[in-house]
Amino acid sequence: MKRAFSPTHLDVRTFAETGTLLEDDEPLSAFARLSQEAAADPGAARVRWKAHGLMRQAGISASLVPWLHLEADSALPLICQRCLEPMTAALKVDRWFRFVADEATAAAEDEQAHEDVLALSRDFDLRGLVEDELLMEIPVTPRHVRCPRPLPSSVVDPDFDAAQKEKSQPFSVLENLRASKNND
Repeated sequence: MKRAFSPTHLDVRTFAETGTLLEDDEPLSAFARLSQEAAADPGAARVRWKAHGLMRQAGISASLVPWLHLEADSALPLICQRCLEPMTAALKVDRWFRFVADEATAAAEDEQAHEDVLALSRDFDLRGLVEDELLMEIPVTPRHVRCPRPLPSSVVDPDFDAAQKEKSQPFSVLENLRASKNND
């Protein structure tokens, strides 16, 4: 009999011991925090993810511990910070997570480990982890590889220069006074 697992209330140890694979393809709107980062209506944008649980050794230890391999991807509508036009950022996650007995152990081992270390749970929110990982993939400064329209390559602005010439110079009156005093 195959056991059903819920991605919002996952028993991590059993999931890993059975070597189960969970996957889904959901609308971006199903992930509230990720949807809030979208610069426009996410429309038909999707979040595809799969998680594979397995028991593996950790380091030189002979005992098997629960691991989770997570892969996720999505296309998030953002605004290019170079040209200020809409763009789509491809978000991609491919990470391994090792589970340990508690939060204190996870915090202590996470600094030294190459993989991410999380506390073992019988009620783990896998969907929350998918969303967290995708949120961390959002570029700090989203930019097109090549912007759709040419950007000005000069800092010279003729309109600005003309406006500057039209402004009266506040010290020109003093300069004129000084010049007339020197002529006397």
